[in-house]
Amino acid sequence: MSLYETADKIKSMEIRGAGRIARYAAQALKEHGNGLKPSDLNTFQREMEKASEVLLKTRPTAVSLPNAVNIVMREVRAAGTIEDAKEKLTKTADSFIEDSINSVSKIAEFGSRHIKDGDTILTHCNSEAALACIIKAHEDGKEIEVFATEVRPRNQGLITIKTLNDAGIKTSFIVDSAARYYMKRVNLAITGADAITVNGAVVNKIGTSQIALCAKESRTPLIVAAETYKFAPKTVSGDLIDIEERPSSEVLDDSILKDLKNVRVRNPAFDVTPAAYIDLIITEKGAIPPEMAYTIIKEYLGWKIEEFS
Repeated sequence: MSLYETADKIKSMEIRGAGRIARYAAQALKEHGNGLKPSDLNTFQREMEKASEVLLKTRPTAVSLPNAVNIVMREVRAAGTIEDAKEKLTKTADSFIEDSINSVSKIAEFGSRHIKDGDTILTHCNSEAALACIIKAHEDGKEIEVFATEVRPRNQGLITIKTLNDAGIKTSFIVDSAARYYMKRVNLAITGADAITVNGAVVNKIGTSQIALCAKESRTPLIVAAETYKFAPKTVSGDLIDIEERPSSEVLDDSILKDLKNVRVRNPAFDVTPAAYIDLIITEKGAIPPEMAYTIIKEYLGWKIEEFS
C-alpha cells in the first residue's frame, strides 16, 4: 500500500484508532523512503518531509500520528548519508511498530490490576488499550460485566461488542445517552485516548466528557488507557489540540439535509475531558495521575524544549 493510499484510508477512517494510525504511518514512511531513489541526501530528506506532511494532514486530532512521524523522522533528519538515512528509517519504524504493539499488552497487565473480581465496567468507543485491560482481567479469572456504548455517529461500539463477545465477556450494548442511566450499576469506567495534554486533560471520542461527568457525579472511578505516544508535547507551550469536525453525511443523509435549509449539522469527532474528572492514566510505563502527564512528554517521548517553540 502506497503512502498516499495509507493517507486516504486514515482520512476516511478505514484505518482508525490512534495506535493503528500511528503504526500504519510509520510503516508507510518506511516503505515510501525505501522506494525513493534520490541523487543526494538533501533531496531524500526533502521528499521524506513532503511525505510526512501528507500523513500529518489526514487526522488533526490524533496526536499519535505526529508523534509517530516525529519519532521516525528524527533519525532521518540526523543522518549523514542516504544509506544511513534509509537504514535508520527502517530500523526506527520497525522498532516503533513493535513497541506500539507491545505497549498494549503492557497496558493490559497494569490495567487488569485495577479491575476487581465482580466489577461492572463501562467503556466508550473502540479503544484497543482499554479493551486489552478488560480482556486481560477476564483472562485472569475475574468475573466481570461490561456496558458498551454505541458511539454515534460511526458506531464504533459495534466493533467493541464483537471483540468482547469473542472474548467471552458478558456485555450490554447501550445507546450513548443511556450512560447516565446505567452509571449507578457501574464500578469502573475505562476509555482510551486520542491525545493527552500536558495538564492531563484527555481528548477522546465525542461523548467521553459526558461519561466522565456522570462518573464523577456518581463517584465512579474513571481510568484512561493510553500509550505514551498519545501524549501531546506541543501543549507544553500552550498549543490547543485541533478538534476534528467530520462531514455532516455521517449524521444525516444529504438527501434529508437538502430540504432543511436552516439546519447545519455539527459533527465534532472528539471532546476534551478535564484532568479533574480522571482518576488514573494507564500507560505502558505504569499508572500515573493526570497531573504527571508532563513527565511522559519529557522523559519518554524525547521532545526537547526548543521543539516546543
